[in-house]
Amino acid sequence: MLDTLGMWEAAAGLPEQIERAATAAAAIDRLPHHDDVEHVVVLGMGGSGVAGDVLTVVAGPFMPVPVVVHKGYGLPNFVDEHTLVFAISFSGDTEETIESASDAADAGARVVVIARGGELGRLAERWSAPVVDVDAVIPMPRAGLGAVAIPPLVLLERIGLFPGASAWIEAAVEQLRRRRDQLAGEHNLAADLARHIGRQIPIVYGGGGVGGVAALRWKTQFNENAKMPAFHNQVPELCHNEVCGWGQNGDVTRQVFRVVNLRHEFEHPQIVRRFDLLDDILREVVGGVDEVVAEGEGALAQLLDLVMVGDFVTLHRAAQEGLDPGPVPVLDDLKRLLAPAR
Repeated sequence: MLDTLGMWEAAAGLPEQIERAATAAAAIDRLPHHDDVEHVVVLGMGGSGVAGDVLTVVAGPFMPVPVVVHKGYGLPNFVDEHTLVFAISFSGDTEETIESASDAADAGARVVVIARGGELGRLAERWSAPVVDVDAVIPMPRAGLGAVAIPPLVLLERIGLFPGASAWIEAAVEQLRRRRDQLAGEHNLAADLARHIGRQIPIVYGGGGVGGVAALRWKTQFNENAKMPAFHNQVPELCHNEVCGWGQNGDVTRQVFRVVNLRHEFEHPQIVRRFDLLDDILREVVGGVDEVVAEGEGALAQLLDLVMVGDFVTLHRAAQEGLDPGPVPVLDDLKRLLAPAR
């Protein structure tokens, strides 16, 4: 099996990665008092940016202050000295995150950096900002979701803005170990689903926030691990627009697309009904509709459970095509072309 960067091992090591990240975050000091935090902003791109999405759907509904995820240059205008900013960059050199974090520091925000050194790490020293180091053994940003998504949850619990985070993290680790055992061996859920998808283009649908973030993760993992196009959306939003796009050309779409529904127990009852109705529509116009049901105790466990399944599905697709899942040369080329001339 071609895997020069150890992506299979990294995917299987997610439970331990989460434990190490939680331990690292627990040692951080110089955090603001909860009364001084009026809003939380998460900065990040790509695999690091998903950490903000995880925080929004897992912790956001229970927090007394709003959470905003910012992916890109610049910064929301409301950021000030009462804003807690998590600046997340796996490498520490993400162009957009460096700019937005610098703007946040200039605005007087309390910045916490989660990075593996780089320019962001150097800036954190200048700002006297706390830094959670990203584990050096992780081969690529997309293989480090636990390392970047777990520290904000731990730190928010310590500040008093997200009580109970530790218990949710422990439940997630337990579930991921169970799921890892289920995915071992030649014939398992992930391998079978990868074979079902084959060379069709996957469209991943998730329900509500948890399902929507999981669907985004699956989409980007198909892109980067399996080097294949993929799309995602979430219910109920797609029932107000995208579903209209299946109104014709069924003879073509049946040959091209396959839908994967990501389900979990935190779906609104109307979302459950919408999935049932969508299945009746989609089975007439796509090559097939598959379903993956999350397991585990709590929203974090079920979200990360879906993430692990998706990671292995995309790794199996890469293996089935004889592809190396790790390197992403087109992204390297883009970064090189965008880099300022020296």
